[in-house]
Amino acid sequence: MTETLETRLQRIEDILEIQRLCHDYGQFLDAGDFEAYASLFAREGQVQLGPLGVARGPEEIRTMMENMLAGEIGQSYHIIGSPRIDFESGNRARTEVMWTVIHRDEKDRPRLTMVGRHRDILVREEGRWRFFRRRGYVDIPAGLPGK
Repeated sequence: MTETLETRLQRIEDILEIQRLCHDYGQFLDAGDFEAYASLFAREGQVQLGPLGVARGPEEIRTMMENMLAGEIGQSYHIIGSPRIDFESGNRARTEVMWTVIHRDEKDRPRLTMVGRHRDILVREEGRWRFFRRRGYVDIPAGLPGK
């Protein structure tokens, strides 16, 4: 079956919005804009960050990140890769995206601290793509040699 031009255009718009969602995650986190960060999650959304914690719903997610990153704003920077996106329906998708965290050291130099990935379930809610479940994996942990 041939997709209509309108369907194909919608798919491209969805891909661009999901790419933006993934990049906004890192940008809002690094800036300490936890309100904007929490708005990236669905009403029933959850973030699972391994030993760092699990939170459900935007308010709990915002609070967890504020508590976890108090005093760290401006010290770390996320480099976010392009997500692989698999659509399950018009309103649900799965993504996997790689990330790297660079931390500012005591001499104001960049230091690679972690490399990992997120595996996500996304939903379209109120006309926007949002994280329904964001699960983080650390592939290369903090405390790399040369610290």
